[in-house]
Amino acid sequence: MTTVSDWLQQAAAEAHALSGWEAVAVLLAIAYLLLAMRRNIWCWPAAAASTLIYTVLFWQVALLMESVLNVYYLAMAAYGFWQWRFGGRDGDGVPMVRWSLSTHLLIIGATALGALAVGYVMDNHTHADMAYLDAMTTCFAVVTTVMVARKVVENWLYWVVIDLASIYLYLEKGFYLTAGLFVFYVVMATVAYFQWRAQYQLDADPGLELRGV
Repeated sequence: MTTVSDWLQQAAAEAHALSGWEAVAVLLAIAYLLLAMRRNIWCWPAAAASTLIYTVLFWQVALLMESVLNVYYLAMAAYGFWQWRFGGRDGDGVPMVRWSLSTHLLIIGATALGALAVGYVMDNHTHADMAYLDAMTTCFAVVTTVMVARKVVENWLYWVVIDLASIYLYLEKGFYLTAGLFVFYVVMATVAYFQWRAQYQLDADPGLELRGV
């Protein structure tokens, strides 16, 4: 029977083994978040470097969907950089947009169904651990990353929920620094949502700034 002492010793050993590269990935991930909040295009190179490290780390501990997700993030880092630099009608970067509630409900429903299907396959045909939660966070992160690249204001609300679920996932797998990072993410994603919403309103009506709204 595993005692609390045994669990703590194992957790300490795993944290020591992972902490070096994980710490680098965490710092780069923080840089990505802070730059994205400011709508700075250099968030995407920081994201690419961070996800490259996480791809390897997650594969080593059998979080297969998380590892695959980070390969996707590498591609999305390039896509996001291009969209923010050259996208949009005038080719000078995509503008901020908001989607309707009906659009979000459709996206949430379709993504949840897709995640359940992926979770079933992973749970029954691979060595994946916590397959359904892993699949759910992965599928929603895939969709939400596209929303970031397209500058959809509500993307930050999706990240709040994804990050809360991810905290539990990472604690269970011994990624303690990453779990701490995601606590920080929850707070900053909330702040970022209000920042982006305010900027969207200002872009839509520049007179708000003059009126002090």
